[in-house]
Amino acid sequence: MYTGKVEGTVVATVKDENLEGIKLLLVRVIENGKDKNLIVAADATRQAGVGDFVSLVGSKEAAMLFRKRICPCDAAITGFIDDYNEEL
Repeated sequence: MYTGKVEGTVVATVKDENLEGIKLLLVRVIENGKDKNLIVAADATRQAGVGDFVSLVGSKEAAMLFRKRICPCDAAITGFIDDYNEEL
């Protein structure tokens, strides 16, 4: 599990049929209070927006969040972080 900040949305003209209806977001990963790489994450909550601090899971666990279908994703947003105390 890791943390990040939503920086934008992804618009895909063509995507896997198992990702239909799932929002894709650009998330800046935060490690030890420092900004790291930018990734694309599937929004399991479907409510995250630009500027939100979120918790994420990766790998197989990300795909397993969508129980009715196997989604081809490497990262998924699992929840919101209300307050982030480290200096960014």
